[in-house]
Amino acid sequence: MVRKKIIIAIILLSGFTGVFAQTNDDKLVRFGIRAGAGLQTIYGDAINGDKLKNDFRIGYHAGVTADLLVAPGFYLQPALIYSVKGAKRSVANTDVTENISYVELPVNILLKPELGNGRLLLGAGPYIAYGIDGFQKSEAANLSGKLNAKFKNTITADDISAADVLNNNYYFLKPFDFGANVLAGYDFNSGFNIQINGQFGLTNMQPKIEGVTTANKANAKHLGFGISVGYKF
Repeated sequence: MVRKKIIIAIILLSGFTGVFAQTNDDKLVRFGIRAGAGLQTIYGDAINGDKLKNDFRIGYHAGVTADLLVAPGFYLQPALIYSVKGAKRSVANTDVTENISYVELPVNILLKPELGNGRLLLGAGPYIAYGIDGFQKSEAANLSGKLNAKFKNTITADDISAADVLNNNYYFLKPFDFGANVLAGYDFNSGFNIQINGQFGLTNMQPKIEGVTTANKANAKHLGFGISVGYKF
């Protein structure tokens, strides 16, 4: 009886030691850098209810990440990213390019099972972003123009009657963007990693206009796909 208890204790101790050794191989916090590029567009509805007819344009992103060990193979990854989004479209023989810059905070749950000389990388989670700059650039034959973005949640009569608006010097966007991320990739044991990303905006970028009901039917959201490379220290 005593011998059986000793054997059971040894087995349990061996299992516990194995689990501890496995989790001890991973740092509790691992910082990294990440940068990449991809295709960005804006989808949704125009004021008249028609679907937006935007094309994809090149966007890019760069920032820092932190992998926080939750359990063996599972991580919480907050990041701070500078991200450039937007879209392209053609209106009345005029090409319009929209460029919007954000400071973005994604928080993803990562699953990283061991695979070959590294780990498979699968993840998803929400993001919140704050707009810091933007513009719409129009180009036609022998003619070009540019509107700078101003960020406001609600536009008042004073906003839309200002002289610079009448002179077509700027347009409005909501400052905050919220959405969801999905990603898949591979972490090499050397510290380098590569991943593909999908991002789906859930927030209407168009501000509310006081007293103009039809304008509030407009609905525009970000959509993007890209690839990133990074290094974890």
